[in-house]
Amino acid sequence: MLENATITETSKRSDRADTVVVLDFETTGLSPLRGDRAIEIGAVRIVKGQITERFQQLMNPGRRISSFIEDYTGISNAMLADSPPCETVMAQFADFLGEDNLVAHNASFDQRFLEAELARVKKPIAGSFGCSMLLSRRIYPDAPSHRLGSLVAYKKLPNDGVFHRALADSEMTAHLWLNMLEDIAKRYPNVPQSFMLMQKVMKTPKGSLPRFWEAASAWFG
Repeated sequence: MLENATITETSKRSDRADTVVVLDFETTGLSPLRGDRAIEIGAVRIVKGQITERFQQLMNPGRRISSFIEDYTGISNAMLADSPPCETVMAQFADFLGEDNLVAHNASFDQRFLEAELARVKKPIAGSFGCSMLLSRRIYPDAPSHRLGSLVAYKKLPNDGVFHRALADSEMTAHLWLNMLEDIAKRYPNVPQSFMLMQKVMKTPKGSLPRFWEAASAWFG
């Protein structure tokens, strides 16, 4: 369902790191290349550091899911039987997404499913992906783990104790993303926080980060 969202026009992409759509999928398995499908999507839109809209919907993949997935997610076959098909939900989500850049935790997983599901409804992805897990490895190298739940505990981020449901996980990822941006701003206050810069940080080897930040601070200083 859509929460706090009325879609009147396609949003225009911003390069601000604090203006993104954060999303999470629950799925029948690990790979769309093996025929796995999405069964739930959750997303929150962040605009200038504030969560402004939410999107959450179960979707029927057209077949039963395994007992392992039922136990792991808490999503039952009965719940999915009453849900709209994937194609209907993903067409709605494409309208919600617009041209915004995207963030997910372990983004390569969610990106594969988003691309596969949107391809079925012939909808493009206009924005770029960022990975909060890759960024966290560079911003919080001393964290005991870079799994989402561990980082939420490590940084004492808001959560309702629910994990492996798409909207709850996207909300926690959004709080993590904003917390990382805040911590970066404290360390490097004169460096503008563009989405492109965050993507570069994610791809920079950890040993090269001090030189990267030194160069960025000198450039923008």
